[in-house]
Amino acid sequence: MHRFANPNRFLRLAAAILPWCSIGAVGFLGLGLYFALFASPPDYQQGEAVRIMYVHVPAAWMALFVYTVVAVASAIALIWRHPLADLVAQAASPIGASFTFLALVTGSLWGKPMWGAWWVWDARLTSVLVLFFLYLGHIALSRAFEDPTRGNRAAAILAVVGFVNVPIIHFSVEWWNTLHQPASVFRMGGPTIAPEMLLPLFLMAFGFTFYFVTVLLLRVRTEIAARKLRVLRLSAFQKAAGAESLPQLS
Repeated sequence: MHRFANPNRFLRLAAAILPWCSIGAVGFLGLGLYFALFASPPDYQQGEAVRIMYVHVPAAWMALFVYTVVAVASAIALIWRHPLADLVAQAASPIGASFTFLALVTGSLWGKPMWGAWWVWDARLTSVLVLFFLYLGHIALSRAFEDPTRGNRAAAILAVVGFVNVPIIHFSVEWWNTLHQPASVFRMGGPTIAPEMLLPLFLMAFGFTFYFVTVLLLRVRTEIAARKLRVLRLSAFQKAAGAESLPQLS
């Protein structure tokens, strides 16, 4: 892990991974959308509305996965002071918030024809909404202080403490009597979804994952470049200030 504390080493790794992740994102999302919209059958009860599932479910999976990345990176930053861990957490948080927002919106669109309501205060839905607010809080805290170190530390503490919400989201349908259906894919007895519906679901999940890695690497790389630029500007300013303070020789 500490091998990649060197930004230049991280940048070399990112340059090698980025093209493959970009190809994976485009390929899997393209195939996933094709199978989701054209090559998968309508559900016998939900009809064509089931196609919302192919965006909603992978987006919800990614919302949990990305927050796990944020929490782990924040814990590494707090414990080991890893210089890139804060960057990873800050770069991942807006992406995770976007996935969570997409899950909430598509869930609302899916819930209206299925449940007859755009929103219900169900345990799963409410805990995902809390997750969205945790993302927003993490983003706000990291930018709330003039001293970036204090902001990063406050945001990291929130991310680690807020991780308790992730298992609540996952097990809420089992712990409480909720309107949201229980797990249909990752369960002890195996998936209860037909294979022709599982295929686009997993294709979209892989596409979202590659998309996340691609955008994450781009954001971290951009932030490293911005920090280097700030250091160069500060160095030039200090040199200019030092030159002005020197006594003028007649």
